[in-house]
Amino acid sequence: MTNDEPTVESVRAALRDYAAPEDAVVLASFFKSGPGEYGEGDQFLGVRVPDTRKVVPMADGLSMDDLLLLLGSPIHEERLLALLAMVRRFERGALETKEEIVAAYLANARLVNNWDLVDSSAAQILGAWLLERPPKELKTLRRLAKSENLWERRIAIIATYAFIRAGNFAPVFEIAEALMSDSHDLIHKASGWMLREAGKRDPEPLRAFLTEHAAVMPRTMLRYAIERFTPAERQRWMAVKAASAVKRRTRPMTKPE
Repeated sequence: MTNDEPTVESVRAALRDYAAPEDAVVLASFFKSGPGEYGEGDQFLGVRVPDTRKVVPMADGLSMDDLLLLLGSPIHEERLLALLAMVRRFERGALETKEEIVAAYLANARLVNNWDLVDSSAAQILGAWLLERPPKELKTLRRLAKSENLWERRIAIIATYAFIRAGNFAPVFEIAEALMSDSHDLIHKASGWMLREAGKRDPEPLRAFLTEHAAVMPRTMLRYAIERFTPAERQRWMAVKAASAVKRRTRPMTKPE
């Protein structure tokens, strides 16, 4: 290795050149890193995303082991840098390289542990890979959707964005339905967002999905899904949800035998 070839240490140093302590405080709050919050324990340098992206090309010379070392860092921006570098390598790589990156991504999915990390990588790596595979390979998304880990479940729904962009809406509807009973707001938001993206491209399949599920969808998921509809149509769908909630509250209890 020559002196001008990047190392994990030199990439970390380059990232820290953009660090701002006052931004670290803001980012820690924004990504909910406090006790009991979804990002509990996450650490921040205070590097904004555009500046992190400036460092990404430096990581082209790092090995996959080096990228995984960064992905395993307690520092949020180092994990983001690793994922952005993996996306860049995946998009430019041959089949063998793509396969290696997908395998590494799935093996370390629990380190993709905040919503921005998922949203910057799931569709770009896993979704793009599965898009070119036989439909039976969607079992990967089904497995992730059943995970006890919040971030693996979010990966499952966000990965469907690759299919949505290609005009294939079946995966997003299937995974959104599987996550309908999820208890976490971040999953409701992600599912609603992906449904909305499908609806932007063709609203009729989304309307068909809502006809079947609007009454039982989490309110946040529904609200996100219908954001691009007219105010009058949004009101109609929310009324379906409200009527269902009233019906459940007023349903008489079954008298015990």
